[in-house]
This record gives sequence, C-alpha cells and structure tokens, in this order.
Amino acid sequence: MRKPKNGGVWMILPLYLFTIAFVAGPLIYVVALSFATANEGYGVTWSLTTANYTRILEPVYMKTFVQSFQLALTSTVLNCLIGYPFGYYMARLPDKQKKRAMIAIMLPFWVNSLIRLYGWIIILQKKGMLNHVLQSLHLIDKPLKILYSYPAVVIGMIYVLLPFMVLSVYSSAEKLDWSLIEAARDLGASGTKAFWTVTFRLTMPGLLSGIILTFIPSMGLFFIADILGGNKIVLVGSLIQEQMTRGSNWPFAAALAVILLVMTTLMIALYRKLTNAKKLEGMGWE
Repeated sequence: MRKPKNGGVWMILPLYLFTIAFVAGPLIYVVALSFATANEGYGVTWSLTTANYTRILEPVYMKTFVQSFQLALTSTVLNCLIGYPFGYYMARLPDKQKKRAMIAIMLPFWVNSLIRLYGWIIILQKKGMLNHVLQSLHLIDKPLKILYSYPAVVIGMIYVLLPFMVLSVYSSAEKLDWSLIEAARDLGASGTKAFWTVTFRLTMPGLLSGIILTFIPSMGLFFIADILGGNKIVLVGSLIQEQMTRGSNWPFAAALAVILLVMTTLMIALYRKLTNAKKLEGMGWE
C-alpha cells in the first residue's frame, strides 16, 4: 500500500483543522454545556449535573417533543405523497422539459425563505388570496381561519421542504433502467404490479433519502411555526430559542439540542442500515 506523500498530508490538514474547530469543537462544547448549571442571571456554573436531562422528562417538555414529532411525521408523509409522483414523472420528461421543471423547483431557493413565508401570510389570511378565490367560486360562505393554526404550519413545512423530497426521488428515478419495467410488462405484470415490484423498489433509496431530508429539519424549523403558527405551535427548536433568549438557561437549551442531535443520529443510522448494499440486494432493490 502506497503511503501518502507529504504534500498530500499538508493539503488534507486544513480540512481536519476546520472540522475540529467548527464541527467537533462546538459539538463537544454543547455536550459539556448540557451538564452545567445555569446561574440566576446570565452565565453558567461548571458544576456537573444531569438535572437538565431529567427536566426534559417533565410533561410540558415531553409534550413539545411529541408535538414536534407529530408535525414532522405529518409533513413528511404529505411530502412523500406529493413529492414522490412529482419527482418520478419529472425523471420521465424529455430533456428540455426536465430542465424547465428543475429550474422551476430551484427558483424559489433564490429568495430568502423568510420572505417566501411572509408571502404565505398574504395568501392564508382572512382577506387573503385563498379565501378570495374560494368565495369567488362559491365554495365557502365566510373566510376560513387558516393562518396562525396547525394547518398553516403544515403548509409552510411542505412548502419549504418539498423540493428536497422531489430532488431526492428524481435523482433515484433518473438512474432507473426503464427496460426492467418493460421486461416486467412483457412477462405479464400489470402496470400497477410492475410499479410496486420494480419501480418503487428501485427508487426506494431516493424516497428514504427524501424522508431523512424532510423529517429531521421538521423537528427544528421553529421560524415556520413562529411566522405561520403565531406562537401557538411550539416545536423543540422554538423551545431551544426561548431558553437561550428569554429564559437565559443555556445548559437546558444545550440538553435539548443534544437530545435532538441524538434523534437525528438515530434517524441517519436507520437510513444507512436500510440503504446498505447487502440489504438492498436481499430485498431485490438492486
């Protein structure tokens, strides 16, 4: 085995230093801070305690985790139902139309997400565009109260995270060997059966990747809940922000962040296990 040249080592060294300084270092500090004790004012006392973690088990904070999980699960399921067909059929478009669809998906990323969410306030408010259209079509008699509610937060989550689901499914469906589907049809499989036995299994890695990219951020995107939910929907991210600003309890905020980090790590580990090459081969996905 060839040893790396000294020049190669010096080229890799800045990457290691950057990772230690801006990734590993802050993570270690957050974990250490979660075991500290908050002062009555600002600042912390470095007397190690597990009280910050036991405090999370209190009903009011457990309710926040449950509410965050339910919202993340709801938005992820809806993203799957909307994003999978979109990404799948986009992969089947001709090259020219495929490029146009890609531009249409990427175009919103050119505008700040906060500005786009404030646009949804204009749409969802009582005198907004949505109620105006529904009343013009005589579908409703009086304006709907959508803004500053749970459905409004779900809509915001879907709007922000849907492109990640679409692009994940698209990247997987674009690599699909369509001759396998034709072979399944030639062997007597119906269109539905060919889809579930061939297409869906071969695009499953992209779907799982999209689930990870939508579920994990949904747990902490507190600014969506603040803007569209009117502080009625409290997520884990909102709780962390509150503890760091109003409550001035940085150790408890760090403990919440560590729990959220552990949940994220478990989700990624589950994703890697499901998309393992041997696992895919055994389930017929390869």
